[in-house]
Amino acid sequence: MDTSLAHENARLRALLQTQQDTIRQMAEYNRLLSQRVAAYASEINRLKALVAKLQRMQFGKSSEKLRAKTERQIQEAQERISALQEEMAETLGEQYDPVLPSALRQSSARKPLPASLPRETRVIRPEEECCPACGGELSSLGCDVSEQLELISSAFKVIETQRPKQACCRCDHIVQAPVPSKPIARSYAGAGLLAHVVTGKYADHLPLYRQSEIYRRQGVELSRATLGRWTGAVAELLEPLYDVLRQYVLMPGKVHADDIPVPVQEPGSGKTRTARLWVYVRDDRNAGSQMPPAVWFAYSPDRKGIHPQNHLAGYSGVLQADAYGGYRALYESGRITEAACMAHARRKIHDVHARAPTYITTEALQRIGELYAIEAEVRGCSAEQRLAARKARAAPLMQSLYDWIQQQMKTLSRHSDTAKAFAYLLKQWDALNVY
Repeated sequence: MDTSLAHENARLRALLQTQQDTIRQMAEYNRLLSQRVAAYASEINRLKALVAKLQRMQFGKSSEKLRAKTERQIQEAQERISALQEEMAETLGEQYDPVLPSALRQSSARKPLPASLPRETRVIRPEEECCPACGGELSSLGCDVSEQLELISSAFKVIETQRPKQACCRCDHIVQAPVPSKPIARSYAGAGLLAHVVTGKYADHLPLYRQSEIYRRQGVELSRATLGRWTGAVAELLEPLYDVLRQYVLMPGKVHADDIPVPVQEPGSGKTRTARLWVYVRDDRNAGSQMPPAVWFAYSPDRKGIHPQNHLAGYSGVLQADAYGGYRALYESGRITEAACMAHARRKIHDVHARAPTYITTEALQRIGELYAIEAEVRGCSAEQRLAARKARAAPLMQSLYDWIQQQMKTLSRHSDTAKAFAYLLKQWDALNVY
């Protein structure tokens, strides 16, 4: 009996010592975690300030080459901000692991791994079948479970299709199964491989020459030219879906439009020029619609107004866009109603406020914020409910905003940045009230 008590006391003392060590490790871990989060926050704030500075530079006079460079810098900084925010979120949610020293611990995925993934269970049992301290019998105290995400890399395989031929013994008629259809005629590329190539290029931004190198390491020679031909063929195959998507997005009703610059290489020159991707969006979820949202993209080599005019030649309804002059011809016939974007108007005021905040810009943003708050409340309601709320609550605020800006314009120099931002909003006033 005394021996059993001695063993139990020893076990409890060891357990207490382990817990105390764990508490000390957790305290050190929390200290390092706080330092890491502070470093993330500092870098994010620095990058946000850089983005704001670059965005302000875009509004000044600059060459097309400089604007393209600035846009790339903004995109890179925003991507870095997103990555840091994800890392910081993971760091804040990570689990304490007493196995690793706190100074060496790395971030791990905090979100639960999808239950749909196949799982392989490995049970690691102690080598000892009895207590290594006293030789006593061991009893179960539970089980520590951890997960590790592993990747099974993609692999090529060759599908050999055999079509036996049979001949009639009586009349010599030959019978054979028809040739199965292929995505690309007279090509050995399977549908899965083609999908992988175009997804890598357009969704993962993986150029074809890099994909060619990856495939070469896997023992398959696929030249950049071959991958390019396949990509073009896939584009032709997808044209019917592209047309259906366009018809869906441009159904009569309401469409959002915008354009984004795209650097395009000039063949043989080693230089790039700025082309455009025109973005047309149908999304009525805010109005409680069950119709799925969709986006249709159209490419053009420049920003001439003829491009959106051609894209929207058969459309009728409301077009919500910025004040780009290329849209103006669309509104002349009355077939398309202009709805200006408050976000664009607000952004001009916000940019002035970010550079040199004043009580005027502060109040302007607060007044616009009250309109945004109403929209947040009615988001997801029916069109009738939203219209009623806008007429009863937003319309008086809009009129008050208009009167207030008109009053401020009397005191501002017309050459000031604030006056220019207000002038943009007033020029768009009728279109801003369409909503």
